[in-house]
Amino acid sequence: MNNRAPFFPLPRLRGEGKGLLRSVAGIEAFILPKSLGEGAPQSVFRLPKRAIALQIPYRAFYISPIRCGNGFGAMRMVLRLIACLAVVVPALSASAIAQDVRVPSSAGEIRLSYAPVVKRVAPAVVNVYAARVVENRVPMFDDPIFRRFFGGGSPREQVQRSLGSGVIVDPSGLVVTNFHVIENADQIKISLADKREFEADIVLKDQRSDLAVLRLKDVRERFAAIDLGDSDALQVGDVVLALGNPFGVGQTVTHGIVSAVARTQVGITDYQFFIQTDAAINPGNSGGALVDLGGRLVGINTAIFSRSGGSQGIGFAIPANMVRAVIASAQGGSAVVRRPWLGAKLQAITPEIAESLSLKRPVGALVSSVAAKSPAARAGMRTGDLVVSVDGQDVDDVNAFDYRFATKPLGGQAHVGVMRGGREVKLAVALETAPETPREETVIKARSPFLGAKVANLSPALADELRLDTESKGVVVTDVENGSTAQSFGLQKGDIVLALNSAKIETTQDLVRAVSQGSRLWRLTIQRGGQQISAVFGG
Repeated sequence: MNNRAPFFPLPRLRGEGKGLLRSVAGIEAFILPKSLGEGAPQSVFRLPKRAIALQIPYRAFYISPIRCGNGFGAMRMVLRLIACLAVVVPALSASAIAQDVRVPSSAGEIRLSYAPVVKRVAPAVVNVYAARVVENRVPMFDDPIFRRFFGGGSPREQVQRSLGSGVIVDPSGLVVTNFHVIENADQIKISLADKREFEADIVLKDQRSDLAVLRLKDVRERFAAIDLGDSDALQVGDVVLALGNPFGVGQTVTHGIVSAVARTQVGITDYQFFIQTDAAINPGNSGGALVDLGGRLVGINTAIFSRSGGSQGIGFAIPANMVRAVIASAQGGSAVVRRPWLGAKLQAITPEIAESLSLKRPVGALVSSVAAKSPAARAGMRTGDLVVSVDGQDVDDVNAFDYRFATKPLGGQAHVGVMRGGREVKLAVALETAPETPREETVIKARSPFLGAKVANLSPALADELRLDTESKGVVVTDVENGSTAQSFGLQKGDIVLALNSAKIETTQDLVRAVSQGSRLWRLTIQRGGQQISAVFGG
């Protein structure tokens, strides 16, 4: 008795040949001619009901099962089928790979290179040399008895030098670099790609974004400048080039891809919104250019994560859109960066807050307070609103909002999307700077716990710069000199002075008068991080 379903020869279709009976791994099968292709009607083949039709890419095998009462025939059928696949699939895959791997067909394919991009942007990338004079003071020589027995004691001067990179962004000689490259510098020198050197002045420096703008001194020529791109258009996977002067070896080019955009949990600057790349960035690259394959500046290389001090494939660049905002302030003649002011305090969304608000994900920024008469208040923003977008761009957290809003040009409006009562509301927020009042900055020189501290009258603009509540009033510490008495007593930048020796402090002149009176005990009340702190110091 024949236990096998009969094979049926393929009939001739539109002049094509018959199906061919072949044996593969011990299995007899019809091989469907390639000319039939997919879509041939099933009725043509008239397979038995128990026949199995298995289609494999490029060719189809129509295999008849072996019917056996004890069921082992089906198992043998499956084993043979697996053996068949092991032979056929690798052969088909190897054929496809062989078509992709080939010898270059022309000299042009061999010479594909980033050289044209580098040739265009390299003249605009410069080396930045900064120097400052510091005094090496030995504390023991402050004691007159020690000086009497050991003599001397005058502080010795030492020159500290730093090395970084920069980018020419305007043909008139305007250079952008990192703030930390030229911080406290007394002298700055710029070395061009053609080995020429120029002195440079600081036009603007912005610690909040870690950017600074320099201008070449006494120049009358036009320089090669780089065009700024749109950093918001970058996508993960885009190829980028990093140019700079790592370790002082000279101008160097490395390449990589964009590993991440909108990286906010870095903690380098106030505006935590960075492009992450695996292009090699090393010490000396700070302030250098990150460019796309169109030769446009998409970022300023700023920092790396490293355990060795060298590149480990995790580098960060400040987006070009933030650079553009800083350049605009410098070109407008401002000594500080003028940014839009929201006039509202935002809070991060934690998983607990997200759950209480019935949010699917902990994203957005929660409005915790709104200053009276501020742009946010005039736009109708309320406490409890959840900010989710700025001009159609999603806001994942507070840092993302700060970046999106701070890079908007002054004038006009920004459309801020907020969730309120389960629906999204669009608010038109005016793009204007925070109100400014005379700061009257002064450095305290009288013997007191404030000796060596720089203080200023607090205004909404200054509060915004220091990331304080814009409704705060009084006198704020804006800087503390290293090694000063103020530093030893623990005063910090951003401390708001409320009272000294029971005298209320409302202006810098109030503080100057209070410290000039002298005292053996100093009763000090300050506000730090929203908390009021009182302390008593001797001296």
